[in-house]
Amino acid sequence: MTPAVDTSFVPGEAIPGNLGRTGELITPHGSVATPAFTPVGTLATVKSLTPEHLAEAGSQAVLANAYHLYLQPGPGVVDEAGGVGSFMRWSGPTFTDSGGFQVMSLATRSRKVIDMEGGGDRAVARDADRVRIDDDGVTFRSHRDGTLHRFTPEISIAVQHQLGADVMFAFDELTTLHDDLAHQTRAVERTERWAWRCLVEHARQTDSRADRPRQSLWAVVQGANHERLRRSATRGLLALGRRAGDDLGRGFGGVGIGGAIEKARLGEIVAWCCEELPEDMPRHLLGISEPEDIFAGVEAGADTFDCVAPTRIARHAQILTSRGRVRLTNARFRHDHRPLDADHPCEWARAYSRAYLHHLFKAGEMLGLVIASMINVSFVNHLMAEIRAAITAGTYPEFKREVLTRYAEGGSDRD
Repeated sequence: MTPAVDTSFVPGEAIPGNLGRTGELITPHGSVATPAFTPVGTLATVKSLTPEHLAEAGSQAVLANAYHLYLQPGPGVVDEAGGVGSFMRWSGPTFTDSGGFQVMSLATRSRKVIDMEGGGDRAVARDADRVRIDDDGVTFRSHRDGTLHRFTPEISIAVQHQLGADVMFAFDELTTLHDDLAHQTRAVERTERWAWRCLVEHARQTDSRADRPRQSLWAVVQGANHERLRRSATRGLLALGRRAGDDLGRGFGGVGIGGAIEKARLGEIVAWCCEELPEDMPRHLLGISEPEDIFAGVEAGADTFDCVAPTRIARHAQILTSRGRVRLTNARFRHDHRPLDADHPCEWARAYSRAYLHHLFKAGEMLGLVIASMINVSFVNHLMAEIRAAITAGTYPEFKREVLTRYAEGGSDRD
């Protein structure tokens, strides 16, 4: 039996010599032309931007966070509104992550170990007072008020069904690049066991909520920078999806590639997973938005991406321009009345001056956050649109070389 899923993917043009391609992700709330970036709206809002802003910035979909919405306002409130899209007045496709990243990241005593740099195989200390991980699930304390909560695969899927996104992700165990191989292996094995429980609960929830729009469950591949683990994890999850199609009538609609990914090897690691996947299965790369990482991910076969970075760095006065990242609080911008970036795809970057944005951030005015966030989200969305066009036109290698050369001209935080 073919697994019943509620998204579909139609591959388009390919990049000769690698796994990159265009495509169309079809969901109950519309289609997404891929490769595509999905801004993160953690609490059913992309910080400082309205849905109208997001549409103007070229966004096709948004991703919300199950952990944060579970704590505030609660999934029941979102369910009453008709799902996260209706709740936030976003009419396009929506994604929710499982909450696994947020729950597991609380277990480490220092957030610095959740990085892309690595630095050697070693066991990572985890704070048992904040998070306890066992084979059944995770017990954790809320970052909001310290209250005790429990997430299992079943609870995560039930919460995500109430949130009502078109695409949800299976509950997985986060690892870091600092965890040793033994820990990575145990996490992959546990993630696979949890994935089956997610599939069972997804089928149950779908049957019991027949009046709601159908939702698609995507697996999450862990394995850090270990090729054997990444490939075996991908094959194992595919087998589970096929089994679920036979036994439950519902399988995985796509795959998320997440967990610990070493930046310098991002393309190589993503390719290990994508080489194991069927052509018509969409691949989502979690937590990526830097231009060089986007190009690496696209060439390795990723179709959709999400990341909090564009709006997070905007809150720190950092703007993505065609010639690199600029920090607008630098004193040299105080008297600089030129447009922020005359070549930027966002009209706001061409209209507002560097001196004005410098003033807004120095004065603590909220408008600075709005403008910076709009510019950054527009930048990444436009980059994705240009990548799609270049693949279709057969000019991708030249386009990539031009973009990265220009982006490196200014360097990080420079004029």
